[in-house]
Amino acid sequence: MAFYEADSSWHAGEEEMHKLLRVPARDNPTQPYLTPQAANTLIRAPLIALGTLDDESRPWTTLWGGEAGFSRAIAQGIIGVKTTVDREYDPVVKVLLGDKADGEVVQVQGTGKMVSGLTINLETRKRVKLYGRMVAGALAATEEGIGEVQLVVKIEQSLGNCPKYLNKKQIVPHIPQPKLVSSDLQLTQAAVELLAKADLFFISSSNHESDMDCNIRGGSPGFIRILSNAEGEVTLVYPEYSGNRLYQTLGNLRTTPRAGLVVPDFETGDALYITGTTEILVGKDAAEVISHTNLAVKIKVEATKFISDSLAFRGHNGEFSPYNPPVRYLSTETSHGIGGTEKQIHAKLIDKKIITPTIARFRFHIADPGKTSKWKPGQYVALSFADELDIGYSHMRDDDPKSLNDDFLRTFTVSSRQDALDDQFEITIRKVGVVTDHLFKFNVRAELDVPVQGFGGEFIVGQGEGENVAFVAGGVGITPLLAQAQDLDLSRLHLFWTNRADDIPLVTDTFDRIPGLAEATTVFVTGKVNTDSEDWKRLVASGAKLETRRMTVEDVGSYSASRWYLCTGTAFRATLLKWLEGKMVLFEDFNY
Repeated sequence: MAFYEADSSWHAGEEEMHKLLRVPARDNPTQPYLTPQAANTLIRAPLIALGTLDDESRPWTTLWGGEAGFSRAIAQGIIGVKTTVDREYDPVVKVLLGDKADGEVVQVQGTGKMVSGLTINLETRKRVKLYGRMVAGALAATEEGIGEVQLVVKIEQSLGNCPKYLNKKQIVPHIPQPKLVSSDLQLTQAAVELLAKADLFFISSSNHESDMDCNIRGGSPGFIRILSNAEGEVTLVYPEYSGNRLYQTLGNLRTTPRAGLVVPDFETGDALYITGTTEILVGKDAAEVISHTNLAVKIKVEATKFISDSLAFRGHNGEFSPYNPPVRYLSTETSHGIGGTEKQIHAKLIDKKIITPTIARFRFHIADPGKTSKWKPGQYVALSFADELDIGYSHMRDDDPKSLNDDFLRTFTVSSRQDALDDQFEITIRKVGVVTDHLFKFNVRAELDVPVQGFGGEFIVGQGEGENVAFVAGGVGITPLLAQAQDLDLSRLHLFWTNRADDIPLVTDTFDRIPGLAEATTVFVTGKVNTDSEDWKRLVASGAKLETRRMTVEDVGSYSASRWYLCTGTAFRATLLKWLEGKMVLFEDFNY
């Protein structure tokens, strides 16, 4: 999910987290309004998590929905939600609308209650965070224990987030029959079992009374651990995985150490609602609680509700995120020998070709191809370099501050076809960070083996019979096309490819490997070109159309295509989306 640029400042808690974790300075990408992307995601998403504060300033979180279209923008900066809910026990319903369920509209006088939201489509892994104030609402009883809620919220902030730890689920509507199982401050066995199998939860937090945040945490089933569960004393803890490094939730927990969680059971519709105080654990404080963890959040539960059949939907499990690390157990558990025993699939680096000083192609051999999924052209592979590069927690790492709390999981577009190499795959990458730098320096004869987390993504270039399509690539953004070109009618494809002058060898190497592609390509070269070099002479002779300038709106306007595929940096992509407004544009976001 691409981030938007904005002038929004960070609040004190966020700045403290950035300083503590040595995050380089950057602008806050949160937009102070409902963006078009947010509105588009909202109407297409079948779920929305919502958070608010009760009269004791305790955050609570719920999860509504069942099918796309139940929430949408209804005016400039205003969203409306209309769906079936548990009217008896849903804590957010109670806070916002009280006990009355006669359908009477509640009009907010003055400043409405804070409402945080996360609209999410788990099938596509797309999500957008929202924050605003309640304008109006109504709750009408429909059947025993349930009702139809209508909620209107004026949005003051929105932000798209990445899909890194989201496990896919297909959501279908369901009529709930909620029943209170327990509200005791000791988790029932059913609640304990739900936590043991949960692969996600939603969390709300606030920065005092000024704004709120609602987000998701995902991982392998059981990543939420129970530190204590006795009468009157329940404490949970979960690891914070490496992400976009905005630390908006943790920033809130620095200023206002309280969180509200909902842990949904997508099979049964049961829900565990929790509110409690929080403590952020960093470095050895985290590792002493959860093994192999540099950052974690501990939650001392103050109130809880376990409701059976509370949710108006069911979810069918799909692909797990390839980024999910194995469950990190409590230090007390690992000392008794509890740990993951599942055999990990490894890939061995067997060949390396340096194309330019900053671009290279690497070939890997999968040790046990029968145990990994078949990948399709246009997908990515997720590889873990933690064993090679993780040297443990360091509060200060001046030699490489960006590596602090890095999980060393990386996704790379597969640039080869499985039917051509079978148990091997290739990636074509640019040297941009600690992992790629390690690959560039590594001697193939030293035998590098890395765990394969899996294959994923669906950036498939479709082309019907007689259909013209266009592909816009920026530098190594060509990689999704490399594995798919032989499936396309190149006479009806046009490639617009922008490159630095230093990357000309990548262009000629690609044209050598894919016959006929050069004639379908306009290459835009920026920077100082050495017209006497052999690489330039080869490019001139390739048959491609060459432009020694930046790409402009006139270039895309000169070609008629039924679909446009984009694989560029986020800034250039934003420009292209403006140029191609009104056209069918498809792109995959690899900013995991």
